Amino acid sequence: MPVESNTHRFEEITYTVDELNVKALQMIPAYHNVKRIVVYLRGGKGQVGRVRASRLMQFSDPYTLVIGPYYRGSNGSEGKDEFCNADLHDVTVLIRLLKNKYPQAFVHMIGFSRGGIQGLLSFQDDPVDSYIIWGGVSDVHLMYEERVDLRGMLRRMVGHPKKDKKAYEQRNAIRTLNQNSPPILIVHGGKDWQVGIHQAYFLQEQLERKGVKHDTFYQLDEGHVPRPKALKEVLDYIHQWMNNIEQDLQR
Repeated sequence: MPVESNTHRFEEITYTVDELNVKALQMIPAYHNVKRIVVYLRGGKGQVGRVRASRLMQFSDPYTLVIGPYYRGSNGSEGKDEFCNADLHDVTVLIRLLKNKYPQAFVHMIGFSRGGIQGLLSFQDDPVDSYIIWGGVSDVHLMYEERVDLRGMLRRMVGHPKKDKKAYEQRNAIRTLNQNSPPILIVHGGKDWQVGIHQAYFLQEQLERKGVKHDTFYQLDEGHVPRPKALKEVLDYIHQWMNNIEQDLQR
């Protein structure tokens, strides 16, 4: 659908990754220089959880460029979705392109749902200043255990946890975390039945054990997507988190 905005231009862009044409939806400030970049990593697969303008707008201000990659094999992008394998390149290449174009801009990644594990597996290799994991998958094994309805999809795209241990180990994001990792904000709802809050608790425990700078924002009465009042609260917190990170870096 066409999108009209008084402050930003919306455009679908195409960039090349591994000789594939991959698409993303971008909203770029119309009248101001880009001082911040927010990379939104979508959840779902295919048409489920696709990148929407309304979602990007939640993270915008007059100086912020917000962009959401579709991932290969989805919504007009070439290739095949590999669920946190070669499709991770779609994120890293995009971020490096943006950082080259806007070298002075701060970069924050936000991974929602399936995008949570996408971001955990890639953010340490990218020039990002923080990572927000929102209702996100932090461990594919936990996802396989709790989402019986998605086991068929995981077996097709990743394999069986016991028969294809190497494929699951490749998607183990925890092993790459260390005390030099960029700071992480964990956001999760206590009544999230799509990605259980134990995924957040598991990640928090690992970050504490490894000495990674982090913060948490738990809404125990909310589901996968918060209700309007709670949504405003979490968005306010995310914006303040990004502001605080940038202020710390400027000191």
